[in-house]
Amino acid sequence: MNNIFEITYTNEILNRIEKLNVNSQPNWGKMDVAQMLAHCSYFQDIAMGYSLPPRGWLDVLVGKFAKPIFYNDKPLAHNMSTIPTILITCKKDFEIEKEKLKQKIITFQKNGPEACKGRPHPFFGKLTCEQWGKGIYKHLDHHLKQFGV
Repeated sequence: MNNIFEITYTNEILNRIEKLNVNSQPNWGKMDVAQMLAHCSYFQDIAMGYSLPPRGWLDVLVGKFAKPIFYNDKPLAHNMSTIPTILITCKKDFEIEKEKLKQKIITFQKNGPEACKGRPHPFFGKLTCEQWGKGIYKHLDHHLKQFGV
């Protein structure tokens, strides 16, 4: 499984983001391209410790059993539910969101695995650095494929 902490995969993701444009259309889902970029950026905030959405009792109960979905080799399902606080429905500026996401990915990679050690995911709970690295790559890959890049 690819890991965002490996510079090769960081560069791959950044190059794919560069291929997006304001007119990129989704292959599935309701978000437009700017909303998708904002969603991914807000997800980076969780991994970086800038945001900590609350965990509900169901998240605690089910999340630990579903955890491998986040970092295994199987692609994420189309239209799966997301963390409510990072569900983007309002209009966003494509160029601003694109640059924000790229900078957060670069910072996350440069900070290295130790920076997210023990950081909880709002559904899956506590993750290892390796699980975060694989999960972040997988999440970004999922949404870039959603927009054909």
